[in-house]
Amino acid sequence: MREAANLGEWEKLTLIEQQCTEVVSDIKSLDASLELDETTHQRKTQLIHKILADHAEVDKYTRLWMNELQGNLETIAKSNRQEQRLQDTYGI
Repeated sequence: MREAANLGEWEKLTLIEQQCTEVVSDIKSLDASLELDETTHQRKTQLIHKILADHAEVDKYTRLWMNELQGNLETIAKSNRQEQRLQDTYGI
């Protein structure tokens, strides 16, 4: 997911997020019924920390992209307003 976000592959990111949601649901079902030894519990904790760090990176890239998109939309809106004023003023 982090790589897709870093590369700006937003459709791929969305697909991976959907797959991830399904996997997490499956894992939650299994996790409730398992008792883990200390080593496995530590590994699970490490993986959770990595997932959270990766999620923070994805969030960073997504926010950057959304800010860029918002700027583009504001530019388009401003251009449309200017065009409308010209049409109203000069009947173009």
